[in-house]
Amino acid sequence: MQSNLFSLCLSTPFVKPPNPNPKGPKPKLSHLSHSSSSTQLNLNSTHGLSQQSPVYAFSSSCFNLRVCGSFFVSNQRNNSFKVRVASVSENTGDTVKPSGVIKTLQLGFMFGIWYILNICFNIYNKQVLKVYPFPATVTAFQFGFGSLMVALMWASNSYIRPKITPQQLAAIFPLAVAHTLGNLLTNISLGKVAVSFTHTIKAMEPFFTVVLSALILAERPTLWVVSSLVPIIGGVALASFTEVSFNWTGFYSAMASNLTNQSRNVYSKKLMVKKEESLDNINLFSVLTIISFILLAPVAIFLEGAKFTPSYLQSAANQGLNVRELCVRSLLAGFCFHGYQQVSFMILDMVSPITHAVGNCVKRVVLIVSSIIFFQTPVSPINSLGTALALAGVLLYSRAKRIKPKPKAA
Repeated sequence: MQSNLFSLCLSTPFVKPPNPNPKGPKPKLSHLSHSSSSTQLNLNSTHGLSQQSPVYAFSSSCFNLRVCGSFFVSNQRNNSFKVRVASVSENTGDTVKPSGVIKTLQLGFMFGIWYILNICFNIYNKQVLKVYPFPATVTAFQFGFGSLMVALMWASNSYIRPKITPQQLAAIFPLAVAHTLGNLLTNISLGKVAVSFTHTIKAMEPFFTVVLSALILAERPTLWVVSSLVPIIGGVALASFTEVSFNWTGFYSAMASNLTNQSRNVYSKKLMVKKEESLDNINLFSVLTIISFILLAPVAIFLEGAKFTPSYLQSAANQGLNVRELCVRSLLAGFCFHGYQQVSFMILDMVSPITHAVGNCVKRVVLIVSSIIFFQTPVSPINSLGTALALAGVLLYSRAKRIKPKPKAA
């Protein structure tokens, strides 16, 4: 049995050495193939022992084990070498896959930043508006802070400054007006009612999108889209009837912000310039921010006056925030205000509008829950049901927009 094992070990193939003379005769032996009998004769002549000797038997078995073990190790090394080469060759074929993983991680990171900045903006903004109830001044300050960030972005060449033509300006101006009114009305609502209630009302945006698209673009919604509006309207109505902080000014302002924001989105489809002259989303948002600041700053002074005097700042301090805290929270709100909107436009460059709408719906859920927890807003079970119903309708609307209508038969 030992001799058979030894002969098997010696029959293990070896790597064939290169032939230095290609035209000459090939080497006779490409691998060792000693028989067990010849091996035993060699052992017998080497050690000078008989096969019947116990010393011979012991030395023969040890030698067999040594040689077999050495060949076994050699074979294991060969196998490990083959495995390594195979794994390298397999990985070289998958060089495209890491880019997809990296893109997914990058997109998830962008969504996370979008949500965090939006949550921080609503918290800081609500704290400021609670002690400094001048929404036009606050909104103008936020647009001014955003304009400063845009100027720094262009000055540092981190993003190429666009060259605006008169045709582009004529197309952008109505969008800037709607953008200004939408953010101003949202801040008015946030100053009057709870953050969670404002964003529950803003879940009505799909309803205004469908109505304005039908009136302006003559787009007929599908049955699935219309059906998804039912839980949205019912949920908002249910939440409004049971809202503790309900206020008509806050309610109408949130509804009007839905109208202006969706008018901006619909008109952006209708008032499009030539494709080669169009702006990308980042530059479009930057230009909208600057125009909004130019439009709103004089209106804020006209409506609310100069509210940055020490007396007004001191009145805010008497309500819970000192001057330093008020200024710091205003700066943070301005930074988050511009940051979350710019990240939103950056995400829109990376994904489809439907995916962006679904992400916006999830963002609203996270925002409502986080604001309820932070401000400890009292919420009744019926109010929670209405909010959940409205948000579920928004998600259904996003899904219904994916369903393309069947083409009519000729």
